[in-house]
Amino acid sequence: MATHHAAEGEVVCLKTWANDLAVEKSKVITKTSGLELARLVIDAGTNMHHSTYCSVNGPIVIQCIEGEVILKTTSTTSAIKPGELVYLNGGTEHALVGVKRSVVLLTIVLAPAVAEE
Repeated sequence: MATHHAAEGEVVCLKTWANDLAVEKSKVITKTSGLELARLVIDAGTNMHHSTYCSVNGPIVIQCIEGEVILKTTSTTSAIKPGELVYLNGGTEHALVGVKRSVVLLTIVLAPAVAEE
């Protein structure tokens, strides 16, 4: 059975959004052709990226809802606490590591595919 995704105009509670999953996990809230919203649950000591870093083509916003995470890029390391957010340009190599059990809202602007010449 597919999990529920938010419809346009639907109010979403980020603290309980994944209650329809057997184990509380990260979950896409909604995705359109230009935007993806995801609720990430990051346990203390967990690196969200199994390799060193990851990146996406479009810009992203990482907002901490509860807990605390460390954002690592190839040039900086920053703590993000509840009520704080960080913007990264598309293509920025990054990793998220939980300091405390955390809930994070990830917003990705989906960049159109670039045709190769």
